Amino acid sequence: MATLAVGLAGMRHVIVVDNASQDATLAEVARHLPQARVLANASNVGFGAANNRALAQAVTPFVLLANPDCAFESQAVAALLACADAHPSASMLGPQLTGRRGELDVSYRWASSAWVSRGPQADGALCVGFMSGACMLIRTDALRAIDGFDEAFFLYYEDDDLCLRLQQRGGALIIEPASRVHHQSRGSVGGPARAGAEYVRGYHHIQSKFLFACKHRGGAPTRMRRATFIGLAAAEALLRLVVLDRSRAARAWGRAVGAARWHAP
Repeated sequence: MATLAVGLAGMRHVIVVDNASQDATLAEVARHLPQARVLANASNVGFGAANNRALAQAVTPFVLLANPDCAFESQAVAALLACADAHPSASMLGPQLTGRRGELDVSYRWASSAWVSRGPQADGALCVGFMSGACMLIRTDALRAIDGFDEAFFLYYEDDDLCLRLQQRGGALIIEPASRVHHQSRGSVGGPARAGAEYVRGYHHIQSKFLFACKHRGGAPTRMRRATFIGLAAAEALLRLVVLDRSRAARAWGRAVGAARWHAP
């Protein structure tokens, strides 16, 4: 929270949505972001639903959605806003993310159903079909016009779904590499809770993958495809346990259980 607060310190309109965290998150928010309005959910409602709660309270022409494991300076936001001014038809703008060691993360692409993206990272403003949900600047009117995130996606693929719908109805999606945001991917959960968190991630990843296929790719996965997912994920979980990789074993087992429990909407 302290690193994220650096980039938000000078902003008057900050909304923090807490998905029933069990740690000192709320105390850290009060300490580092005293100007923030806090929306504390009684339970974990999911990534998209939590963002929708904040969107309902937004009074600014743009909303900046940022994960708690992001770190940036105010210049990064200024660069996104300048890009938005230069491209008034754009509905969403995203920064160049950097990874744990400062490496450039090519976390943007065209829609995977169109073609496989290749090549190096952008060196100028670039239209894309998808960008990571870790950090996004979105025109508030465009986001509200599509009713925000689809809350059927509890975790994963909600950003894929949002990008598709925004591009179809709201306008272009643009990456601005002059804006840099450090993303400590999967840095929000560690220690003894890591295995449980990885199980939940695996479970919801496969559930959302199947839901996305139902919504955008012509239908639910066949029984054979589900059986294949279950078998491969269970085998991976066993192999990970053999080499004492408990976290990744838990994630693979979550995928197996998620595939086994899938029911088409």
